[in-house]
Amino acid sequence: MITFTNRTAWITGASSGIGKEIAILLAKEKAKLIISSNNPSELTEVADTCKKYTDFCEAIPFDLSNPDEVEKTAKSIVDKFGPIYLLINNGGISQRSLVIDTPIEIHRKIMEIDYFSYVAITKAVLPGMIKAGEGYIAATSSISGKFGFPLRSGYAAAKHAIQGFFETLRAEVLPQNIAVTIAYPGRIQTNISLNAIDGKGKAHGVMDPGQATGLPADICAKRYVTAIKKRKPEILIGKKELLTVHIKRLFPSIFYKIVTKINPT
Repeated sequence: MITFTNRTAWITGASSGIGKEIAILLAKEKAKLIISSNNPSELTEVADTCKKYTDFCEAIPFDLSNPDEVEKTAKSIVDKFGPIYLLINNGGISQRSLVIDTPIEIHRKIMEIDYFSYVAITKAVLPGMIKAGEGYIAATSSISGKFGFPLRSGYAAAKHAIQGFFETLRAEVLPQNIAVTIAYPGRIQTNISLNAIDGKGKAHGVMDPGQATGLPADICAKRYVTAIKKRKPEILIGKKELLTVHIKRLFPSIFYKIVTKINPT
């Protein structure tokens, strides 16, 4: 199993939750870290924690919802720090609204953050990886990337798009010794439900019960990083909610009967 000691790793969505825990894990391996999110103060706190373990941790905040800012920041990071050995696309936003109550602008916002930013950042670092003849790319999807359920139309659409893009990328870059891992977390103890947006673009502001009792973020991060090290194409991370993915695959007729009964919180 590989390690990331003295290797440059860039993690988006690193100011809290899964991204924060991954950053700390990689810091303990002495990776050279670049961490990003749209929350400068929290990002600085994570950087300070990481610097207890590694000599290099650069905090670079930017807004994933702004495509121009994403592309400019990605280019500047590559120009400044050189080839990225490990990229973990982890930033994102969730949703809590019915299709009928969700204007197209909200769908576009979610897709911009949860999908197009991943594409733009990946395309920025990919030439360096190809030139180096090695690299690792990871993308955080969700079990919503395996099936859709109520109140997640835009979110599920973006997560399904992640699967299509990164599975294609994996097949294309295998000859260049570049591995691609897609992670599908279930209910993890993070602030994702608090920060999820409704049909008006306002924060949901509620810690959903499923989130509060989910898998701890540090355990999720450990499983995620281990999957990357083992070059696994994908990994499901969570508790009993992951059974739904297998039910859909093995017993689709049963899945379609129960999906509307899933508690969306």
